[in-house]
Amino acid sequence: MWKLIVGFIAFAALALYILTKSGGNIDLSGEKHDVTAGHEPAASAAVEAASGPASAASQ
Repeated sequence: MWKLIVGFIAFAALALYILTKSGGNIDLSGEKHDVTAGHEPAASAAVEAASGPASAASQ
């Protein structure tokens, strides 16, 4: 059983090493939430963009 755990840790370390050296964008700091940006303008812009082609097609 301990061999499986050691093998998994070695494989994970190798994968992280290869991804960082190949230019992969790895961020191990956790989730990031942008609390400074407002959600309402983006939501209303998406609604306007979605309703624009639908109203043009109905004419």
